[in-house]
Amino acid sequence: MSTLKLFDVHTHTQFVAFKDETDAAIKRALDAGIWLVNIGTQRDTSAKAIEIANKYPEGVYATVGLHPIHTEKSYHDEQELGIMNKELGNDSGFVSRGEDFDYEYYKKLAQDMKVVAIGECGLDYYRIKNTESRIKQEKAFRTQIELAVEVKKPLMIHCRNAFGDLIDILQTTNYKLKPSIVHFFSGTVDDAQKLLDLGFSFSFGGVITFARDYDEVLKYIPLDRVLLETDAPYVTPTPFRGKRNEPLYVEEVASKIGETVNKDFSEIARITTENAMRIFGIS
Repeated sequence: MSTLKLFDVHTHTQFVAFKDETDAAIKRALDAGIWLVNIGTQRDTSAKAIEIANKYPEGVYATVGLHPIHTEKSYHDEQELGIMNKELGNDSGFVSRGEDFDYEYYKKLAQDMKVVAIGECGLDYYRIKNTESRIKQEKAFRTQIELAVEVKKPLMIHCRNAFGDLIDILQTTNYKLKPSIVHFFSGTVDDAQKLLDLGFSFSFGGVITFARDYDEVLKYIPLDRVLLETDAPYVTPTPFRGKRNEPLYVEEVASKIGETVNKDFSEIARITTENAMRIFGIS
């Protein structure tokens, strides 16, 4: 605990993009005082996140859940699963396989002591236009809310181009959910206020180091609701653009947040780490 400096609340070192370098990337982070949570996105990556977390006595944790894009077959980045389309009857790139959310399977995974949240789950309308696909996403999301309530763990939410529907679901669902996280927050100030009212916190990653679109909302959200993430292997921060992202680079995110809200790095580190420990129930 004495070495803890920063907390990367959303990373994916279990993804195939890390190949045989997962342990090396985690060691670099831990040696720098950075703790991390590997985020599950479907059955395999959730189970793998737990397997990795249990190799370390402290500092490495996991979430389990079904990402909205994995509720049906869809095009997806090879860095996650590395499954070629031809294995699924299509030879034009890479896809995610469709998965129905298996409540009992994920409930069993969620009972592991190293699992600190359910997700990433939520809504993603970036490539989804048809109503049937959106209904599948909503069903999986609502079921994961139920699971989070049952196992008394927070949600790790993914939302892209769907904040109106996401907030409607959260406002109208009758549940007693623990304070939770919206990762890679890309909504408006108005979206942020509604989610603040619901008790949510927000994680920000490498995109804030090279895009100014997030400055206004970063200044608006209270620091006690802000967390750090990398979303590795994606969205590598400046000055490492062009390289695979990894938890070590969360330092750049902390520095940029400090610059944006006019706070010292040490204060950003302390507050965001305290936020993560509180939400995840780590002492």
